[in-house]
Amino acid sequence: MAYDLITMGRIGVDLYPLQTGVPLPQVTSFGKFLGGSATNVAVAASRLGRRTAVITRTGDDPFGTYLHEALQGFGVDDRWVTPVPGLPTPVTFCEIFPPDDFPLYFYRQPKAPDLEIDAHELDLDAIRGASIFWVTGTGLSEEPSRTATLAALAHRAKAGTTVFDLDWRPMFWKDPAEARPFYEEALRHTTVAVGNLDEVEVATGVREPHAAARALLDAGVELAVVKQGPKGVLAVNSRGESAEVPPLPVNVLNGLGAGDAFGGSLCHGLLNGWDLEKIMRHANAAGAIVASRLECSSAMPTPDEIDSAIAAGAVK
Repeated sequence: MAYDLITMGRIGVDLYPLQTGVPLPQVTSFGKFLGGSATNVAVAASRLGRRTAVITRTGDDPFGTYLHEALQGFGVDDRWVTPVPGLPTPVTFCEIFPPDDFPLYFYRQPKAPDLEIDAHELDLDAIRGASIFWVTGTGLSEEPSRTATLAALAHRAKAGTTVFDLDWRPMFWKDPAEARPFYEEALRHTTVAVGNLDEVEVATGVREPHAAARALLDAGVELAVVKQGPKGVLAVNSRGESAEVPPLPVNVLNGLGAGDAFGGSLCHGLLNGWDLEKIMRHANAAGAIVASRLECSSAMPTPDEIDSAIAAGAVK
């Protein structure tokens, strides 16, 4: 049976402070969670009842074992999660200063195993057969992951729904100025592009939301989703339909996993064939729920939690 969703990209261990509003040097206790944006999207969609898998790599170490156990616990197929001898599983720390300051500290040296995904090891038939295939901008930042990502996109050839999460992390690029040509190449092979204002500007050179959405459509996608922060989200498709939905009110605890919850819900809505406004309202609610919680992966909401938040008009 084909997968509803296969994602490809980052994985790691999130070590998040259990104390809020405390600088990292003074934090005394941490929680350990599965992390990585592509992985969290697969978890979020699995929580909504979808059959999901992730293509990524870990270190051959105890943290790598933990990530396999966590994926299995969340119902995400880990058959394409393989170890890289000699490279440690990445860890990520953050500081938590609600409502809008969550500095991230990535430990991915000397190189993250998820950037060692090789094109020759991909199950291209499974990638082409999935209802949705999801890739990220980070996967384009280094070889061999860059070639593997573009090879997977080219083989899929826009079969089904192919999502490019623009996922701009300048610290992952040796020269951030080199990113745009690779983003442009990825956009040629994808049907959906998702990104915030910084990310769409990297991909298109345009920051104004409506103009950026048009630029993404001109680059070859069929649906452009532009996250506007406090102004909500804008979605425009190639048929001329659009939806602009405000964020759901929430008391933010940690906003770092909200975008991944949004992504999992976006996939769920696309698979259901919902109209743009319903997809965006559902995805906004999923993101808001996770923003109200400390962790990312284990915070992904259930269908009932999302429906309740939409009905209430806020996350309570």
